[in-house]
Amino acid sequence: MPDDTVNDFNRRIIEEFRANRGRVGGPFEGARLILLTTTGARSGAPRTTPVGYLPDGADTVLVIASAGGAPRHPAWYHNLLAHPEVTVESGAFTYRARAEALAGEERDRAFARAVEADPGWAAYQEKTRRVIPVVALREIPADGPPNINAGSIGEAIKVVHDAFRRELALIRTEMGATGAGAPLGAQLRVNCLTFCHGLHNHHTGEDIALFPFLSDRHPEAAPALARLREEHERIAELVEDLRRAIDDPDPTLARAEVERLTKELEAHLTYEEEQLLPLLETAG
Repeated sequence: MPDDTVNDFNRRIIEEFRANRGRVGGPFEGARLILLTTTGARSGAPRTTPVGYLPDGADTVLVIASAGGAPRHPAWYHNLLAHPEVTVESGAFTYRARAEALAGEERDRAFARAVEADPGWAAYQEKTRRVIPVVALREIPADGPPNINAGSIGEAIKVVHDAFRRELALIRTEMGATGAGAPLGAQLRVNCLTFCHGLHNHHTGEDIALFPFLSDRHPEAAPALARLREEHERIAELVEDLRRAIDDPDPTLARAEVERLTKELEAHLTYEEEQLLPLLETAG
């Protein structure tokens, strides 16, 4: 990934990323990408860089300072060493995070997971004599609801739904790329668990906040809300089935569970949008 100097190439990616809430075309189409804003080590000015990332649990992502295998670390890495508090844009969300460069065995395990997911990282390491850093970006807890890149509640629901669709599609693609009989890699298991956790949190938030809000203002929506709550319970069961399957030695079980979850989740998200977005528009 290019350095954090905002050249024309980076600028086009940043603009496309923000305009399409995380979706970009060209060489990074279908890749996991974030916008990382650091504070310049010397200038003190904000610097935004598109970087690839790896999920690493509920509130952490990993970024790798490969600089394409260049002999020197990228400038964004030096920036976050000097100023560890950064801003992350995921497409759906924007949040503050604290950066920590991993060291020793922790770094090596994380880098091995990255290579398992994409051998290109190993090729970058072979090109340079430096040890390529792996950095954990840990979300800083904030009061109030998450900062969703949307102008209304209805738009926020659609943005989050599309992020789940995109992530699940990536997981399905990654599973397909591992081969019919190959075991699931460690990073792919982390991706699945991270997705499951995010989906659980989203549905919990709807159950305790959004649905009561709509129920008070739109009593006529009671049947739709009841169905959506039932679907949340069904999807939670599928998520638990997937959690168990990814630990099974037989990878076909996890693939089957992902397909089941994909089918039912897409139907659920579509129904929810059909039923709730018109109500949210009238609610302002």
